[in-house]
Amino acid sequence: MSYSVRDYPIAEKHPDKVRGAHGKSLNDITLDAVLAGDVSIEDLRITPEALDAQADVARDAGRPRLADNFQRAAELVAVPQEKIMRAYELLRPGRARSKEELLAVAEDFETTHGARRIAGFIREAAGVYEARGLFTKRY
Repeated sequence: MSYSVRDYPIAEKHPDKVRGAHGKSLNDITLDAVLAGDVSIEDLRITPEALDAQADVARDAGRPRLADNFQRAAELVAVPQEKIMRAYELLRPGRARSKEELLAVAEDFETTHGARRIAGFIREAAGVYEARGLFTKRY
C-alpha cells in the first residue's frame, strides 16, 4: 500500500496497518497486554514498513529529501547497532583513515544487510571526504 499526506498520521488513521516486528498491531499493544507480559520491546520497535510508509507521506508532501532519509532509516532497522555506530564514527570528519576504509563499510552494508541506499550514501561521503582531505593523516 502506498500512503499520501491524507493518511497522516498513519498510526491514527490506519492503526490496523501499523505493526511491530512481531506482527502485533497498535490495537494489540495495551497497558493490560504489557502488564500480562504479552508485549516485548520488539513489539515497540519501528519497522522498515513503518518507515517506508512515512517516506511515502513525505514524498507526497513534496519533501523528497526527508523521504530519502526515511528510506535509508528503513534499511538500518536490521543492521546491528555496533555496525551503525562504527559507520557513524568513521563518517565523522578526520576519523576514517582512507577512502577505502569507508568503501569497505559501504560494501558490508550493501552485501551483508542489503542496505544499498546507505551504502550509496557512504560511498558518496567517501568521495567528498577524499576531495576535501577529511581523512586522518598519519605522520
